[in-house]
Amino acid sequence: MRFGERVRELRKKRGLTQQKLAERLDVSLSYISKVENERLNVGDYPSEKFVNRLAEALDADEDELLLLTDRVPEAIRRRIQEQPDVFRRLAAMSDAELKSLINGG
Repeated sequence: MRFGERVRELRKKRGLTQQKLAERLDVSLSYISKVENERLNVGDYPSEKFVNRLAEALDADEDELLLLTDRVPEAIRRRIQEQPDVFRRLAAMSDAELKSLINGG
């Protein structure tokens, strides 16, 4: 799923109009529309601070939204920097291997 699609899905799930969400975030209606329709210019792409506010307004998982914007949440970035070899190994695992690891098997 893409960032804009997820924002639209969450907004509708919360029963908010684009206008209401824009008001909560103190941005324009057109900006929310551009976010949801993936029509932002590079310089307009949501900042980490905006994604944080958006997650709060939509009662959503901030890390999920950050990842959808191709940003790595700070806590995860820090852990990757501390243990890069571990994350390389995790990235190379199949879904079945990851599931087994998580389930303790």
